[in-house]
Amino acid sequence: MPHAAPHLTQLDDPHATEGTRRLAWLAQDAEGGPVGSAFLRFFDRDGQRHLAELVIRVHPAERRAGVGSRLLTAAVEAARADGRRTVLASADGDSPGELFLAAREFRRVLRLTYTRLTLADADVDALTATAGRPHPGYRLTEWDGTVPDELAASFALSRTAMDDMPMDDADYGKVAWDVDRVRAVAEAVARRGDLLHTLAVVDESDGALCAFTELVVPGGREGDGEHYGTGVLPRHRGRGLAGWMKATQILRVRDRHPRLTGLVTDTADSNKAMRAVNDALGYVPTHRSCEYQLDL
Repeated sequence: MPHAAPHLTQLDDPHATEGTRRLAWLAQDAEGGPVGSAFLRFFDRDGQRHLAELVIRVHPAERRAGVGSRLLTAAVEAARADGRRTVLASADGDSPGELFLAAREFRRVLRLTYTRLTLADADVDALTATAGRPHPGYRLTEWDGTVPDELAASFALSRTAMDDMPMDDADYGKVAWDVDRVRAVAEAVARRGDLLHTLAVVDESDGALCAFTELVVPGGREGDGEHYGTGVLPRHRGRGLAGWMKATQILRVRDRHPRLTGLVTDTADSNKAMRAVNDALGYVPTHRSCEYQLDL
């Protein structure tokens, strides 16, 4: 006997963040039980107003009954109505989600590998050697939370180091970083109760920041920390700055937060330089995912 079409209820998510807003749909069966959901995030900053990001979840027992397709149709219609031209969605590698997206005109545009460093297994001697290697003309600086006022403008400029990060065919757009935005990111992390630790490299020739790496430590100061951005401005690349920063940061958080068990990150498979840095520091692959894109 065929399944009855699910009933969809659209919701407005009241928890909008800086530069984004979100719609949600709840799918229910004939008895009113939840069988699936969809969340569609709109990006409203200049450079990303074309973009929406979609997450669909369907209870395993309800798959292949049209629930996901109904949710997808509703979300795509909403994206079109909002003037979006790109919808991105992610799926674990070799998962039913990949088959679902590929069968509905999404194309695979980016492969990501997730890796983890188990802090108890970290090679402290090797990390100490990397962190202690001299880099003439450069020095390290660091802070917790919001960037200090005297470094704010330089830090915002250093964020352009990620503008050419390999993203294959994914149409993420490009957003300008300014002082207000870097402060807003730090404030959002703090509101969650987490700690944002940033370690950066200063070019001693002019006192400007030329590289940075960020790590979020969970509010309970235990479990896994999560790497955010890491970038080196183009003219400073090839000098080992990324490995220097990350090795130093690993040692810092290991000492400061002894209840942390690991550090996790994700890297595009095509970003060979950062993958080599992480491999050398002892990060081990845990799983893979793919980004899929629907062009409207």
